Amino acid sequence: MKRIFALPLLAMSLLTVLCLQSLPAAADCGLERCPEVDLDEGAATVGQSDSRVAGLIGEDAAATVDYVWRLRSLCMLSDEANGTCSPQDFRNSCPQEPGRVIGYYLVQQRPVVRPDGTAVVPVPAGFQPGNPVGNWTTVREGCIDITPLNPPPSPAEVFSYFERLPLPTLTAQHQPPGNGLSGLPVIFYTDSPTTQTFTVDIRGFTVVIQATAEQYTWHTGDPRTPVVTSTEPGHAYPDQTIEHSYRSGTYTASLTVTWGATFTVNGGAPADVAGTTTTDGPPVTFDVLQARAVLTNPYD
Repeated sequence: MKRIFALPLLAMSLLTVLCLQSLPAAADCGLERCPEVDLDEGAATVGQSDSRVAGLIGEDAAATVDYVWRLRSLCMLSDEANGTCSPQDFRNSCPQEPGRVIGYYLVQQRPVVRPDGTAVVPVPAGFQPGNPVGNWTTVREGCIDITPLNPPPSPAEVFSYFERLPLPTLTAQHQPPGNGLSGLPVIFYTDSPTTQTFTVDIRGFTVVIQATAEQYTWHTGDPRTPVVTSTEPGHAYPDQTIEHSYRSGTYTASLTVTWGATFTVNGGAPADVAGTTTTDGPPVTFDVLQARAVLTNPYD
């Protein structure tokens, strides 16, 4: 069965509002209400002198030491300066390529005090290494491929989605149906689906998660042997593989399933999800009766 979910994603457009240095927000953006974006696991995280931003326009390592960098849209700059955007601030004419994220941006730089106390501009008294000096200047404006700032989802990030998926709960079936007999093993199995396919959107990437039941923990309800584990779902009589012998009494059994998964990103090669998750099936209550031999006269 295949299910499609539109889980919350981190839109690439949010990258345009990043302040790419480690000073307080007001100092970075020139506004008391400088936008802040919370980037979850696997999303781009940028800091002071982040080489990936400079790398978007081919700058070398020296540029990441001499400057701090930030990525801006025209709307963001207008909002910083005037508190609002206008229709002219939106540009949608950038050519698109499969698997890439391209938009109209400005890459800006600002000199920073080097570890030796110097900078590419005069350093005012009292400034320390790492402090920005001077003003922001635009190094490039236009259509820029920002895909490197939004790498494909990692196995750990996919796991954070996987453990929240509505995986099926498997029901423990037992034989004989109804009451069991002491001395006669109770057979356990499940005929519920043991694989499930989900398609989720993670930060603009289409991720297909193939979940598979990897381990079955049968809770017998018997204190003497509380659980029986297996790596397969069992089978009904006469091909049974999972059994448990009970004394007479009333018992409640259930099944916990451990799920693993593989995933693909945009139709690429499959990889393992970094972790497993479990589901608990509904309880099943049954009686186990004590059979007694009774002598009878066949001629009566």
